[in-house]
Amino acid sequence: MYDVKGNLRKVLADLPRGVHLVAISKYHPNEYIEAAYAEGQRIFGESHEQELRLKHETLPKDIYWHFIGHLQTNKVKYIVPYITMIEAVDSLKLLKEIDKQAAKCGRTIAVLLELHIAEEETKYGLTPDALWQLLAEGSWRQLQHVRICGLMMMASNVDDMEQIRSEFRQGRELFYQVKEQYFADVDYFRERSWGMSHDYKIAIEEGSTIVRIGTTIFGPRVY
Repeated sequence: MYDVKGNLRKVLADLPRGVHLVAISKYHPNEYIEAAYAEGQRIFGESHEQELRLKHETLPKDIYWHFIGHLQTNKVKYIVPYITMIEAVDSLKLLKEIDKQAAKCGRTIAVLLELHIAEEETKYGLTPDALWQLLAEGSWRQLQHVRICGLMMMASNVDDMEQIRSEFRQGRELFYQVKEQYFADVDYFRERSWGMSHDYKIAIEEGSTIVRIGTTIFGPRVY
């Protein structure tokens, strides 16, 4: 088996106090997750509802599951009973559906709003302008069963580390602007989820509080 435990220890040694690791376990077998779990890791990230459901049913119940991929509204009802955080909320429609389904379960779901700052084309994520529009529109304030806890983003998939740093910095600046204008009076709006296997050290330098690392821990994905 891939040296999950050794790799996990190396990653955790890089993380300063206050930065949390989401071990990205999608496409990896249960035994890899169990190996990380045995080392004390409790937060895991998945991006496919059916795979997540199977893992939730068969793995320890004190795991905190983060949904990290694009989430279709018709899949929300399946994960809301047990999900800890939905990291990539990219529309008001999705936010409202999470609230609706969470209300049925009597739960409040932590979410992050997904930013699209990277230069390459992507289907998902709010541009800075769209983020401001969503917040200014205001109907999110009436949602009683979702809690907006911060922002999430991915940097461009490039080798230029200065470009990556610049994009993370834009995310951090935007976070503080949003915090000041809309969430100044709450302590739960504090998460900045950026940084993956190839750029998490830069992300930490640029204010990340959550890093999402898969390949460095679990190796190439097992499709």
